[in-house]
Amino acid sequence: MSEDSRVWVYQATRQFSEQEQDLIANRLFIFCDGWNTHGNRMPTSFKILDNHIVVLAVDETGLGASGCSIDSSVRTLRELENEIENNITDQGKVTFKSDSGEISVASALGIKSKVTSGEINSQTLVINPQVQSKKDLESVWILAGNSWLNRYFPN
Repeated sequence: MSEDSRVWVYQATRQFSEQEQDLIANRLFIFCDGWNTHGNRMPTSFKILDNHIVVLAVDETGLGASGCSIDSSVRTLRELENEIENNITDQGKVTFKSDSGEISVASALGIKSKVTSGEINSQTLVINPQVQSKKDLESVWILAGNSWLNRYFPN
């Protein structure tokens, strides 16, 4: 996939089990194999990161992803999340790593309390919601102090 390929990063509410990862991989392999826009097949790929994150990618150099094709990817992910009972598509959450590497997920609406309690500090790694291309995946985890959460830390 081109470094400029468009990506969508989906954060699960909880870690995927091995069986769930297999199910997700099988379903997304089939989906990506047939993903198209207006009847034209698109170069696509996916990856599961840290047993918690699903990344879908489309190389749009020859053909851009249409609204209908994007909707079909979300529909597939919603079917998966219903099957495994794990919220994947809700964007109103923040995923972060503790110093020990344990991944946690919190509602974006309640994230300030995580900062106030010290569970998240400026050095805590959080998922970067600004990732839009494959080359951006290098910075899928960023310091909370370099994210939108910075407003909650004393200067």
